[in-house]
Amino acid sequence: MSEESLPVHTLPDYAEHVLDLAERIPPGRVMTYGDLAEWLGEGGPRQVGRVMAHYGGTVPWWRVVRADGVLLPGHEREALDRYREEGTPLREAGRASEGHQPRIDMRRARWDGNERADAHIRQLPASYGPGAHP
Repeated sequence: MSEESLPVHTLPDYAEHVLDLAERIPPGRVMTYGDLAEWLGEGGPRQVGRVMAHYGGTVPWWRVVRADGVLLPGHEREALDRYREEGTPLREAGRASEGHQPRIDMRRARWDGNERADAHIRQLPASYGPGAHP
């Protein structure tokens, strides 16, 4: 069985916390890899990126983004379709931009993790949150 197909209950704790937080990001909003790590109070952008690369297919992965708003290489078309469907604020690319791909408007789309997410989504353990150190 590959890592990607492991049941959630067998995931490393850190991966489970990253995925739980990624699930809480509301439609039309995003968090950076660094935002997630800071919110959880452990790890860093690379660790979050590794979790998303290995296990992120089961959550709204397109809502976890690079800090510069550039679309995830290799997944631009699917992510862009999802952003447009959810109404995520985008900045259209200028003609000089390579590939003319839009970027996420980070100023308007960024979610701080403190706004109320959908009630049906499972809450993270109380030991996790802005500034918390498990």
